[in-house]
Amino acid sequence: MIQAKLIMFRANGERRELSLNGDRTLIGRRNDCDIRIPLTEVSRHHTELRIESDQVLIKDMGSSNGTFVNNKRVQSGTLNPGDHVIIGPVVFTLQVNGEPKDVRPVKTKIKRQKPAASGVADRREKSGAIDAVIEEELDPISALEALASSADQTAIDPFEDEDL
Repeated sequence: MIQAKLIMFRANGERRELSLNGDRTLIGRRNDCDIRIPLTEVSRHHTELRIESDQVLIKDMGSSNGTFVNNKRVQSGTLNPGDHVIIGPVVFTLQVNGEPKDVRPVKTKIKRQKPAASGVADRREKSGAIDAVIEEELDPISALEALASSADQTAIDPFEDEDL
């Protein structure tokens, strides 16, 4: 059996390791998830990870905002050591049997569409014109902490709970 971990870093550089225990790990914002991320951009049951035949498999559970592996949206697939799994603003690096040995904090780039004037989007779609894309660097864990601290008191920071 392989040993698999999701590794993430907090804004202060603190490394957190979340072991994938058992055959199935569910990630989402509901209390019944194995890894809980209580943010609105994370679906109730967002992503499932499974360990089967010495492989780590990923499956999007029909999430609204998608599951990304190495910045590509996926429905399902096989993960490799060092892959980056992105769920909402949180970036995890997969470590399998201690590989990769050196896992570093990750910053991602998000792309946002400039809002189109009313009626313009339909004309652009028909003409094939593409809206300009804005890229900005985002520290995903800082975003998570900011959102968690601004949420109501029932939300928890999933990375503060040592039982995860």
